[in-house]
Amino acid sequence: MTPEILAALEQAKQEKRPVVLATRLPSGEQRLLPGPNAPADLNAAANRALDRDESGTVKLGDTDWFLHAYNPPLRLIVVGAVHIAQALVPFAVPCGFSVTVVDPRRSFASDDRFPDTVISNEWPDEALDKFAPDSRTAIVTLTHDPKLDDPALDRALKSQAFYIGALGSRRTHAARLSRLRELGHQDSALARIRGPVGLNIEAVTAPEIALSIIAEIVAVRRNASLPAKPTP
Repeated sequence: MTPEILAALEQAKQEKRPVVLATRLPSGEQRLLPGPNAPADLNAAANRALDRDESGTVKLGDTDWFLHAYNPPLRLIVVGAVHIAQALVPFAVPCGFSVTVVDPRRSFASDDRFPDTVISNEWPDEALDKFAPDSRTAIVTLTHDPKLDDPALDRALKSQAFYIGALGSRRTHAARLSRLRELGHQDSALARIRGPVGLNIEAVTAPEIALSIIAEIVAVRRNASLPAKPTP
């Protein structure tokens, strides 16, 4: 690996930018992808490797390439240390997510209730400012409290988070969208919020709701075809 490629790779990691190190076989020629000067089929293969989080050898024409995918870590930021959050964390971790639970209410967000989980007792807007959500981050608000959910959603909409979900009925969600409009968010941005959160599986219990949430997060990440949410 040349010093130039190594420096570019390290910069991509620091910027939390997905990148593929492509090595031509057997010559050992290397390049970072996707790139503006790379062949379209090579860029397409690199994007598939990033989407699937898979490294491996691909044959393009008469050439073999080993594609090493370097993705930023998958993160899930859960705002609200409630019962659904307690059920959601154990679903998210095996799916590859590094989970952080954010709630300034220390009696809710405690090590006893969330063992082996990163906890932030900062206010959600301050926490999200620090965490800087990127394109590999999912954000879910669960508190039903506008003082906590709204600042989190405001910051989420200003980020590159690939998934934003908010718990609540259609009526609650409509009121939430109205408040966010007052903060200056346009309808095109508000459409990013999956509300009511989760796939419609007629979930009732906390574990069922948590299951519907992680299923929707995975579906959005994998670009699955999902029905549109009803307009509040």
